[in-house]
Amino acid sequence: QVQLVESGGGLVQAGGSLRLSCAASGGTFSSSVMGWFRQAPGKEREFVARITGSGGGTSYADSVKGRFTISRDNAKNTVYLLMNSLKPGDTAVYYCAAGRIWVATMSAYNDWGQGTQVTVSS
Repeated sequence: QVQLVESGGGLVQAGGSLRLSCAASGGTFSSSVMGWFRQAPGKEREFVARITGSGGGTSYADSVKGRFTISRDNAKNTVYLLMNSLKPGDTAVYYCAAGRIWVATMSAYNDWGQGTQVTVSS
């Protein structure tokens, strides 16, 4: 089991940037697929981005492609989400998650963080 703690959320103006971090402990971080998901008020949680254990493979939701970048540092047991050109529609609680299978389906991710709030003002 992997314990995950997100940080880096906050309030930013539209067009601005934020970098989220997710620190992992326990389990085998370097062999875990890591994903970022988000949940806006009144909406279901949705996939944002994922990255393979080595960091060599990434995948993004169409809504964030070209604006967000997922990366990881296995030496620091940390995964990041750099968010550029933020829009009010990106406002949500962002969660990181660890899994073993290369899919974007939430049910495939076994371990979740508590989430960090990102608010983008217009």
